[in-house]
Amino acid sequence: MKELIVIIDFGGQYSRLIARRVRECGVYCEIKPHTITAYELEKANPYGIIFSGGPNSIYDISSPKFDLKILELGLPILGICYGAQLIANNFGGEVVKHKVKEYGSTSVELVCESDLFNGLPQKFDCWMSHMDTILSVPKNFKIIASSLNCNVAAMQNTEKRIYALQFHPEVSHTEHGTKIFENFLVDVCKCQKKWQLSSFINEKIKEIKDIVGEKKVISALSGGVDSSVAALLVSKALPEQSVCIFVDHGLLRKGEGDEVERVFKRQFSMNLIRVNAKERFFNKLKGVTNPEKKRGIIGEEFIRVFEEESMKIGGVNFLCQGTIYSDVIESGAEQAAVIKSHHNVGGLPVNINFKGILEPLRGLFKDEVIKVGLELGLPSCLLSRQPFPGPGLAIRVIGEITEERLNILREADEIFRKEISYANLNEGINQYFAVLTGIKSVGIKGDFRTYEETIALRAVTTKDFMTAKFARIPYPVLEKISTRIVNEVDGVNRVVFDITSKPPATIEWE
Repeated sequence: MKELIVIIDFGGQYSRLIARRVRECGVYCEIKPHTITAYELEKANPYGIIFSGGPNSIYDISSPKFDLKILELGLPILGICYGAQLIANNFGGEVVKHKVKEYGSTSVELVCESDLFNGLPQKFDCWMSHMDTILSVPKNFKIIASSLNCNVAAMQNTEKRIYALQFHPEVSHTEHGTKIFENFLVDVCKCQKKWQLSSFINEKIKEIKDIVGEKKVISALSGGVDSSVAALLVSKALPEQSVCIFVDHGLLRKGEGDEVERVFKRQFSMNLIRVNAKERFFNKLKGVTNPEKKRGIIGEEFIRVFEEESMKIGGVNFLCQGTIYSDVIESGAEQAAVIKSHHNVGGLPVNINFKGILEPLRGLFKDEVIKVGLELGLPSCLLSRQPFPGPGLAIRVIGEITEERLNILREADEIFRKEISYANLNEGINQYFAVLTGIKSVGIKGDFRTYEETIALRAVTTKDFMTAKFARIPYPVLEKISTRIVNEVDGVNRVVFDITSKPPATIEWE
């Protein structure tokens, strides 16, 4: 039986971090919305459940609730912050709006033995972030940890295998947070930490074979890491039944189309068809400035090209895409609010002439996708290529897309990427690219006034692409990049550097 932990999401900002910690402990997990029923949960057959935190008070009318029958399934439960308060309230404990709210680092002291805290010191620092607090524990529950302002920092009912933490073990500010998760997973849920990316690959190959059977699959290849790994995974599963379709939509970076074709045809000998679809994409995008409309148009045109190519090949029932977990979350395909549509999730047209869509990487974070790629034999030079969205430069050209504006961006982007490489900074920055902002400003070149475009440089450091910080590029490097772009790229007279983290911003501008 597959080891599975289900994280029930109550809208907490750290829900994805919980998933990361669980997977780092060697146990597979999935995030599900708080609307999941006890029946659906039981069918999934998890080893345990984690209730996430959330921004609401449990007493708010609009605050998320859950199916109370879940508490009757007999499964181990770990409640965190809002999740802990829900547990306390539903078992008859008292939750109140405390006079002293706790935010930030707090020292917590263990007051009772608990499987949850095996191997931990009696005192350690943790991260608190709550308005409500558990004032008294329910019947048959025991306080196992306290802080200065929170008597019930943690509680347990060992008979029911239910544990609750008022603090956040998933954030790096909490000491021994990973150990707490490991104790819950191993000592309470009896997981054996069997999940590895190699076992994931074998499971997915078997799953692809079972789903596709004797039919054929088209793999949508954009040249980016996600689509490359997904295509290779399908090729490993069905070498004689899979065809890679590389749609050159005219929105690629400089020289990228030829590079993608060279790598996959020569290095991997994959059955690759390159479709030159620049004209049709440009015609559809003419005059379009709204980013969501751009994504929708590009998503639909991709599908239509794949449908046309599948008719030529014959016997194709399935389309494989490189959708990853951050795409799913940002597109609101599960419980999250829509941040932006991804062309391979929220941007798909309603009518698709395929029996099914394969998304073998749908449950993985970006760094996990890269590890799968390494396991499959993709060279590090390909995996370390800068992430590139399926809609391409269409979402890095703010406003209308024209050949002239695309060329400006291509040249600026190439300078940026080359200078980062020359400065040996590429290993420490997870994603960096240029954006044509659509903002024109007054400048001076020689003795003449100019009124030209502004290029924004974006560079971030991140582990999972769900959160990110702007990269601290040294000023001399930024100065060199700016000077080169303004001097060498016609139509640009100003360069700015984006220093916004995610959140509140997203990594891409559109």
